[in-house]
Amino acid sequence: MILEAGEKVHVIERRYFTEDLRRHFTGQVIKCTEQAVRLRGYAWVFDKVEGQFVMKPEERERIICFGDRIVINVIPKEVNLKEIQYVTLPEEGLVVTDGKDFMLEITEFTAMR
Repeated sequence: MILEAGEKVHVIERRYFTEDLRRHFTGQVIKCTEQAVRLRGYAWVFDKVEGQFVMKPEERERIICFGDRIVINVIPKEVNLKEIQYVTLPEEGLVVTDGKDFMLEITEFTAMR
């Protein structure tokens, strides 16, 4: 398997249409097969009114099937998933960060700078 139990990931679900909901997920791998991964973590949705991603407060398990609509970024193991936040920085644009060493640019929003 390319993902192993215990690894942490940030998942972006690509949209088909511009009006589709922007959904992301940050979680820890519980189990992985060649077709899908089971994660425990937090769902994020883009709030159009606030103009930012909002984390759903309850932890949940999600099974994500691999496909062309899914982008999976590996997060360093030392990152605390509860500390993750979305922040807009002047030079980088929208990033996912733990406020410490981890930072991941969300290129979908690069043009919004």
